[in-house]
Amino acid sequence: MNNGRATILVTGGAGFIGAHLVHLLVKRGAAVRVFDLPSAPVARLPLDRIELMLGDIRDRRAVEAAVAGCREVYHLAANPNLWVQKRGHFRQVNYLGAVNVLSAALSAGVRRVLHTSTESILTRARQTEAIGENQHVLYEDVIGPYCRSKYLAERHALRLGRAGAPVLVVNPTLPVGPGDLGRSPPTQMMLDFCRGKRREYLDAELNLIDVRDVAEGMVRAMERGQPGRRFLLGHENLSILSVFRMLARITGLPEPRWRVPYPIALTAAYLSEFLADVYSHRAPAATVTGVKLTRRRMHFDPSRSLAELGLQPRPVAETLAETVAWFHAMGWLPQAKERVQRSTIR
Repeated sequence: MNNGRATILVTGGAGFIGAHLVHLLVKRGAAVRVFDLPSAPVARLPLDRIELMLGDIRDRRAVEAAVAGCREVYHLAANPNLWVQKRGHFRQVNYLGAVNVLSAALSAGVRRVLHTSTESILTRARQTEAIGENQHVLYEDVIGPYCRSKYLAERHALRLGRAGAPVLVVNPTLPVGPGDLGRSPPTQMMLDFCRGKRREYLDAELNLIDVRDVAEGMVRAMERGQPGRRFLLGHENLSILSVFRMLARITGLPEPRWRVPYPIALTAAYLSEFLADVYSHRAPAATVTGVKLTRRRMHFDPSRSLAELGLQPRPVAETLAETVAWFHAMGWLPQAKERVQRSTIR
């Protein structure tokens, strides 16, 4: 199938970042194998041009079969949510699953492994300076079971790389752009605003980067990155209010009306999680981890990583406009006439 080309494995290749990465690798002529869950939205992938294997990264035998014969491994598979009913699931998938993939890949003799981490584990209490790729964080600083599981996985990957294994780490900030079928927290937040369901905001800062630039940065990190290093893939620091104002200009909707005080937001998050845990068993409207992270200074300086990788991300305003257009194409937004009628009724 690969005509003699060495295979590249992408775990979690049907996810938001993963699908963009797979398309990019295929476009560059790579022989790509995707390993993802049986429930993953694989229809978005170029199935006629890749090899697809279904399984779970917690299954060591399935992972060993997936890495067999591969030259490089991009490890993206994880539970990206900030809430799950059984909190231990985060550790099993995000940490122990990562250990499985890294161990199997190195045992199989792959040339390089790229482990995908997250920006949310780089925050510290009482942070004053901008966060760079050399940020040092203690376990006690990390908020919530999702972030802790990702922190442990990153520490494991960096230890391997610094001990001489061909392992490096990338930490995307918040990826935005078209194609987020799973509706990650930033996508859901923006979609709710565009639907007219959100007129309030939290006083918090985000760092946004186009998902396609994340994929490009990952490829460049795999090609150029030094093992044992962390590369920060981020771009623009923006307040939530600034993001909503951009969306208001794009959609013609009114700007946000009022700021939610942190104590009220945190109380609502605890209540939402309680109702989700006990009654609905569905993702809550707000998560405790997500609200607590808004109290951290999420101001990033990825300039060193971007310069080393030669990456120049596109403007976030351009990405948001494309994202809104994609929302329309997916049928997720009401038509203009319908929106006007609703606003008149209110």
